[in-house]
Amino acid sequence: MVPGYLYEQLANELGEAIARGALRAGDRLPSVRRFAEEREVSVSTVLEAYLQLENAGLIEVRPKSGHFVRRRPAPITEPRAARACQEPAKVAIGDAFTEVLEAMRDPSLLPFGMATPDPSYLPIAQLNRIVAQLCRESSTVGARYEAPPGAVTLRRQIARRAVEAGVTLDKDELCTCIGATEGLSLALQAVARAGEVIAVESPAYFGVLQTIERLGLRALEIPADSRDGLDVSAFEAALRSQPVKALFCTPTVSNPLGAIMPEGERERLVRMTRRAGVAIVEDDVYGELAFDGSRPRPLRAFAGPGELSHVILVGSVSKTLAPGYRVGWIAGGRWHDRVVRIKRSQSMACPALLGMAVAEFLASGGYDRHLRRLRQVLAGNIDRYRDEIAAVFPAGTRVAAPRGGFVLWVELPGGIDALALHRQARRQGIVIAPGPLFSARQRFSNFIRISAGTPWSDRVRAGIHDLAVLVEE
Repeated sequence: MVPGYLYEQLANELGEAIARGALRAGDRLPSVRRFAEEREVSVSTVLEAYLQLENAGLIEVRPKSGHFVRRRPAPITEPRAARACQEPAKVAIGDAFTEVLEAMRDPSLLPFGMATPDPSYLPIAQLNRIVAQLCRESSTVGARYEAPPGAVTLRRQIARRAVEAGVTLDKDELCTCIGATEGLSLALQAVARAGEVIAVESPAYFGVLQTIERLGLRALEIPADSRDGLDVSAFEAALRSQPVKALFCTPTVSNPLGAIMPEGERERLVRMTRRAGVAIVEDDVYGELAFDGSRPRPLRAFAGPGELSHVILVGSVSKTLAPGYRVGWIAGGRWHDRVVRIKRSQSMACPALLGMAVAEFLASGGYDRHLRRLRQVLAGNIDRYRDEIAAVFPAGTRVAAPRGGFVLWVELPGGIDALALHRQARRQGIVIAPGPLFSARQRFSNFIRISAGTPWSDRVRAGIHDLAVLVEE
């Protein structure tokens, strides 16, 4: 695809020169002013192009020296996949979850543990202006409950984007909710009862494990690898021996692995669960953050008409637009009516004003442009964080190569206690997410998840080096 803006064209041209080897590691790029004169463009255009290359991890700025092509490190070994669990287990992460969550809320700490993008990457100011405009135009906005299934303007925009992603959805098949966290809770309450078994990826997003624990469900951990995500064959074997009620998975940019399930495996998984009568709860919050700009079709796209679908699709704008707005949605498939009833009894309604603002932004046409830039800067962050961790952490460290999103799954040398590391790091002003949070059985004791959602800086580099020293000690 040919870039539309002039700075994108310049960045694309230089990126191709780096890929071909015409510009090699260590080569100095023309000064901003000289390049602007040569191409007869403004200095700001060149600066934007260089910033784009820097965010993509292709070049670096050396103080008082200029812009240089970055040196690429040696290949980095990825973490090993977990072993399959033969039996489901009660989830017991509540205490550790609370401890880490409290640390994540401390704004003075370096936020390696928080899976949200930096505010500078998000169109918060634009969204807030829309909120102000809505308040001026309607003096009664927010005066009544936005009862389930929620604001029709928002549901229309969500349905439109779903169709673009290959999922045929109508606004009447959707229910808005307070972030994806509530959506996942609604889905699990709709399909399962206390004591029943929910299959989960291993490692799994700790938020869903905490919900499983709260609802009194049991979790069966299914291995997932850092490239293709859930091991569908291992899940198939589990179905033959365990009474699985539902499967929770994140096929597009899983958390914490950053994996993307191949399309063939998606189709196979949907067929398999349909035959077995097993519901799927699909978390799609990172669905639009694949680095290559693709939009893999959700599992829901392979599951048939909405009212018959056994796949419940959950999404939100928390990873792409505004975490604090808490705007999410759920397409409940054959459980839609039950989801709406639970939502009505559980939290009554969603904040009307924030949902209306998100709907307005989605309708404006600026969302896709924002996503292109966001994916680019996050991919650059991932490369820089990953390279630095590989360079300074002790021998034996393995780092995942995510295909989207902004978190890194790091396997530390054997014998490291990730929970103890979390506590020591917090005393040094750093918060991380320890591996045991991502397992019902608190496995992954020598793993950590590091967020690369914060722009690269001297403070970030120093934080990674401080972590490396703690691991070494």
